[in-house]
Amino acid sequence: MGSGKRVVVWTPSARDCLDEVLQFIAADSPAAAAKVLEVVLAAAESLSVFSERGRIVPEIESRSVREIFVYRLRVMCQVYSKEVRILAVLHGAMDFERWLRHI
Repeated sequence: MGSGKRVVVWTPSARDCLDEVLQFIAADSPAAAAKVLEVVLAAAESLSVFSERGRIVPEIESRSVREIFVYRLRVMCQVYSKEVRILAVLHGAMDFERWLRHI
């Protein structure tokens, strides 16, 4: 792992992905959506210190693009020397290829 703490930056696309997931969950349970938001934000922020935890995204096969799992969500990020860029928050059952075509 690189030295020091990295800045965690959310891309607009990642924010949109997270909003979609939260809206879907909130339709059944606003409390559950709030909890998911809290856990996802904490997990993303933890990447400032533990930037290279998680696995390499198998569909991309780049050592700098990694993912961690929060519940059934894939939180994908790209690790740079001074920052971690959150790329997407996708439900495990979502079509990854569809997301990839829209980035």
